Amino acid sequence: MTGETREIREKRLRMRSMRRGIKEMDLLLVAYSAAQLSGMDDATLDLYDRLLHENDQDLYAWVTGRVPAPVEYGAMVAEISRAISDA
Repeated sequence: MTGETREIREKRLRMRSMRRGIKEMDLLLVAYSAAQLSGMDDATLDLYDRLLHENDQDLYAWVTGRVPAPVEYGAMVAEISRAISDA
């Protein structure tokens, strides 16, 4: 978003991570965002922002491996999936 500071952007993405339609996605994305957002560069934050605009059912299917994630999100979805395995 234009004119958004890094701090505000991270707060907005954290809020969007926890205000999903599916509780399971809330839990997964809150943990992922808490661990990863501060270390992301601007391009990765952009990608995560776009990922958060995806449908929860699709995102859940990608993260659980039921359906392959689109190439654009492949690496990030794999990181989120690993976080599930490590928990």
